[in-house]
Amino acid sequence: LDLQHASEILHKNHYGLEMVKDRILEYLAVLKLQLDKNKNAGDGGQSMRAPILCLVGLVGTGKTTLAYSIAEAMGRKFVRIPFGGMSSALELRGQSRVRPDAEVGLVMKAMRHAESKNPVILLDELDRVSEQARGDIMGVLVELLDPEQNAAFTDHYLDYPFNLSEVLFVATANNTTHIATAVLDRLEPIQMPSYTDQEKIKIGKDYILPKLLRQSGLTAQQLQVAEDVWPKIVRPLGFDSGIRSLERTVNGICRKVARLIVEGKGQSFSVTSDNVKEFLPSY
Repeated sequence: LDLQHASEILHKNHYGLEMVKDRILEYLAVLKLQLDKNKNAGDGGQSMRAPILCLVGLVGTGKTTLAYSIAEAMGRKFVRIPFGGMSSALELRGQSRVRPDAEVGLVMKAMRHAESKNPVILLDELDRVSEQARGDIMGVLVELLDPEQNAAFTDHYLDYPFNLSEVLFVATANNTTHIATAVLDRLEPIQMPSYTDQEKIKIGKDYILPKLLRQSGLTAQQLQVAEDVWPKIVRPLGFDSGIRSLERTVNGICRKVARLIVEGKGQSFSVTSDNVKEFLPSY
């Protein structure tokens, strides 16, 4: 476990969000100390229970991508369980083998895909489960997320207790209104703030533009964006809490430039305040 490396990965993929990054690095530090101590003692020792983080924020603020970064920073396998529209607790817990259509639940499937005992499992959109099954699903989550109980999680299909205490669960939600109090009590809610215009400009320049240039097959020389144009790119249609609108806008500029180059109308283009209307159709 290299804390310096983990910190670099978290900073490489995300700008800001210091509180979340600190929480992950603190957990890694404790884990490292325990591993060293157990190595010296020569026994299994007391295993450190993983924190169960709940990233709460508006759409497009980077909740799901942060979960990917956490797994990368820790060097662990990553599995995602989508909760959007989940209509039965049996999807999580599996079905008894008595039924003809019985199958293993999503939690054990995730462990199977990860092929590891300590993956990062993302419980995505926890507040989007269907209305009629919410009570049942929250009941399963109480057991799944309780460190005292998940050391012996029983899937109905396997019908044998399985130890999930080393798994790092990360949940995401747009708001906590629809999450049961008993489940919330077991989570560590971390607020994902909306980005200011200054932060979006920084993210657009240093993160989004280089990524989209690579995806579009362009180089930094072929498309240059002037400094004074960024405020117009960030807010062409009013306020947006996340960065998805910004990503779509920059993507549109990249596609336009790619087409102009392929049509032979030039080899390099610069977006300035004079010609911004040509590249930003919605501005």
